[in-house]
Order: sequence, then C-alpha cells, then structure tokens
Amino acid sequence: MNHFQRRRISLLLSGLLLAGSALSLTVTAHADQLDTITAAKKIRVAIDLGVPPYGMKDDKLNSTGSDVETAQLLAKDLGLELEIVPTTGANRIPFLQTDKADIVISSLSVTPEREKVIDFSIPFAGIAAVVGAPKSMNIKSAADLSGKKVVSTRGTTNDQEITKILPKDATIVRFDDDATSITAIVSNQADIFATAPSLLKTINEKNPAKQMEVKFTMKVNMLAVGLRKGEPKLKEKIDGWIRVNLKNGKLNAIYKKFHGADLPEEVTKNGA
Repeated sequence: MNHFQRRRISLLLSGLLLAGSALSLTVTAHADQLDTITAAKKIRVAIDLGVPPYGMKDDKLNSTGSDVETAQLLAKDLGLELEIVPTTGANRIPFLQTDKADIVISSLSVTPEREKVIDFSIPFAGIAAVVGAPKSMNIKSAADLSGKKVVSTRGTTNDQEITKILPKDATIVRFDDDATSITAIVSNQADIFATAPSLLKTINEKNPAKQMEVKFTMKVNMLAVGLRKGEPKLKEKIDGWIRVNLKNGKLNAIYKKFHGADLPEEVTKNGA
C-alpha cells in the first residue's frame, strides 16, 4: 500500500468518524425530554425567587411562594426530585433555551412573542399587569403618566405593556429583576410602578407610608409553564397534570394561599 492509498483510507475513516459523531449529536439533540427527565429522576424548574408572592425566601431562607409550591406539587405528583434553578425575569427563557432548566414556572405570561421561541402548557394561573402608585397620586389612565417617571422590570409583560401606552414625554426606568424594582419604589427613587398587584402589597409592607394602590389595569395575562420547543410528550404530561389539579382544586388552593383570591375563571375552566 503506497502513501496515497494510506492517505485515502485515513480520510475515509475520518469522514466516517465525523459522520458518526454528527449522528450521535443529532440523536442526543432530539432525545425526548420527558424520557431524559424521568431517567434523571429530577426536574429542574427555573423560578424567580425575587418576585413575592410567586417566588421568595421565608425568614428561614427557604424557598416559598405560589410558583414554588406549584413546582413542588408537580415534582411530587411526577415522582421526581425538584431542583429549583434561581432566575430573573430576563433570564427565564434563556435558561430554558440553554438547558439550564427543564421547565419554567415563574410568573411567566403567555404572549405571541414568547410563543415564537418556546412552547407553553395550558394556563395554570393568571396575573394582571397594572400601573400602581401612591394613593395620593391622581392617575386614572396612561395619559396621566405624562411627564412622569415609571419603574418597570426588564423582560416582563408589565414592561411590554407599559412601553406600548406610555406618553412620549414620560420616562421608563428599567431594572433587571423585581427585587431591585421594589427597592427603588420602597426607597422613594420613584413612585409609579408597572407591575402585578401582589408586588404593590409587598411594597406597602416594606414601606407603609407609600400606600401603593392599583391605578388602572393594562392587561390580564395567563400564566403557564414554559417549555422548550418540540417536546410534545412533556407538554402533554404537564397539560394533563394541570387539568387534574385545577379540577381537584389544589392549584386554586395554592393561588389563594398566596394571592388572597381565587384563580380567574379563564384558568379554572381548563379543569372542567
């Protein structure tokens, strides 16, 4: 066998090895996520722990909140260990896309923009996007925000909604997570907050002098579990779990415990 023949065989073998590696990568990339989670006996759930009462730390630094208890119930019912992956509003979808988490349960609203890059379960809860301010401020609509400074949290639907309606001479001050946004309001850096009603309650608890209240509602959004694209078995499994737990009232009980109200009818009808 001469040099050229040996060289040709070497190139052919290299090509076969590369083709085999590519095939292996393709198989891995398309492995069913539900099977992978089941085999690992653990589900990694991305939750923002800086958004009370959805996700937070109690006085013993344990994770709690409606999103946390929802994730705990899901893991228990599926017979899996729960691993909470702390995230922020801006990182919820990137964590999902980069495989840092299997699913997202983190006050994640269903929007057309998000549906382009991830899949959603059926809704398991609801959340209102509102504009809140101290009781003393006369604000009834977006027009009343003219010339004012409004705080919002980057990457949230609240930020998207306020951006659509804010007068041109108003200013948005964006923070990367709700905890920092809350601190800005509590410390009187600003008075107006595009957020969820539950966070206004948190601000009043931290600074009773603020007397924050809902001035007007921008939109009511459905909350769902965030999933990677192209995982029908996992979506079917979680959708079925949501239907069962809406019907038996467990998801409503969790929501009422932390939010002081029942789930919206638009959500509970999925358990009928």
